Formats: sequence, C-alpha cells, structure tokens
Amino acid sequence: MAKKHSHTEHVIGVDIGGTGIKGGIVNLASGEVIGERFRIDTPQPSTPHAVAKVVKQIVDELMGRDHAPAADAPVGITFPAIISHGIARSAANVDKSWIDADVDKIFGEELGRDVQVMNDADAAGLAEARYGAGAGVKGTVLVITLGTGIGSAFIHNGKLIPNAELGHLEIDGFDAESKASASARERDDLSWPDYAVRLQRYFSHVEFLFSPELFIIGGGISKRSEDYLPLLKLRTPIIPAKLKNNAGIVGGALQAAVHFKVAK
Repeated sequence: MAKKHSHTEHVIGVDIGGTGIKGGIVNLASGEVIGERFRIDTPQPSTPHAVAKVVKQIVDELMGRDHAPAADAPVGITFPAIISHGIARSAANVDKSWIDADVDKIFGEELGRDVQVMNDADAAGLAEARYGAGAGVKGTVLVITLGTGIGSAFIHNGKLIPNAELGHLEIDGFDAESKASASARERDDLSWPDYAVRLQRYFSHVEFLFSPELFIIGGGISKRSEDYLPLLKLRTPIIPAKLKNNAGIVGGALQAAVHFKVAK
C-alpha cells in the first residue's frame, strides 16, 4: 500500500527504560506522536544484545504503518545513561554490561540504518524546549524529571547542554535523588506537604547554582503537580511539562533528525 503522508517530516523515536521500551513515529513539524506508541517490556537481563533485538522489533512494527518515515530515515534512541560521543558511561536501571559500550554502533548495526543515541532526560528536555513548556524561552531552562531518580536537562537559548546530572548533587550529605525523587516520596511514605519540604531544599539549591529562567517538571509525578508545586517558594517560575510520557520519544527523534540534517 502506498504511504498516505509525506515521509520527510516523520522520524521514529525509541525510549528505553528499565521496565519498558516504547517507540513512536514523530511529526517533526508539530512534535506530535502519530498514532499509538508501541511498547515491549525491557528484557531481563537487559544486555546490549537483548535490548537491541527489542528495539529492532519496535522499529520494524512502526515501519509497517501508513505514516512510517522513509526507509533510510535515521532513528533516535534515548537511553538511561550518560552518553558521551556514542559511548555509555553509566547504566541506570539497565544491565551493567552497557558501561563503556558503543551504543550508536550496537543499535546501528542491529537496525541497519543511522541512529543517534542520547540520554533519556536530555531527550525529554530537548522536546520540551522545542515543542513544550520551554518553547521560546530565552536563557537557561532546567527540565527536571522526578521518577525512580532525578533526571535533568540543561537548556540554554533552546540549545541542549548534554549530560547534566543534577540529580546527583550532594545536598546535606546525601545524593539529592535519594531524598527528593518520586520513589523516595513513596519509600518514605511522605505526604505532599512533607515531600514539598524536600523539593524546596533541592530546588532552592539548584536555583542558587544556576539562576534559571524556568524550571519544568517532568516524570510521571508531573501529573500531580497541583499537589506540590504551589507549596514551593522560588524566584524562578516552576511549571509541569507538557509532553508527558511522549517527551523522550519526541526528543530522541528530534535529535536524530538534527544530527543527520533531516531537520534544523
């Protein structure tokens, strides 16, 4: 069947997490995911070979759809690790055999096409800066994802400064995410006001260090932002993310498109 839409502004993004791997076809003009996302559980153990096979399954499924991009279009992939020049320098919630692996090469060989791999929080931040709550904001925008840990993306004048690990700042003798992540709230059975006290300490510290123009809060807990954001007292505006769980897919696709000059 002939494709019904232009391929040129469609790129696949795949978001790899510790429990699930999901992908979608992204319209680069609007930042929207076209149709349903396709998700497969993250294999256990989540070794490079096993994860690459699942990523290929997802891409193959998406390429069979009417809105699929061109066969030679790049694929953007997000990964829960520090990514430096295509090499994983950490492994958060995936098998430790990923550390020092050439992720661009692993996925590129499995898919037989160009790929661009980036940190998952960076991808979410890039998407929010282009299409979401940070669109058009000048200066420094910090996208903070509250989940199992604390992810962060540092955006300046719309440009991503990669691998800002602000969840690992030491505050009061503790790794920040051990006290202020969404999982820490659940672990310690904190009420929203009590959790807001921890967030206040964290965001006040980050605000002092970077003086951002805007904080954007992502992660699943952003859906409950009305329960804790009004309790925070900061100079910097702080608002929930707009793209929700699609942010990683959208940001990964955008980064690949820009890197391979499919889009600006």
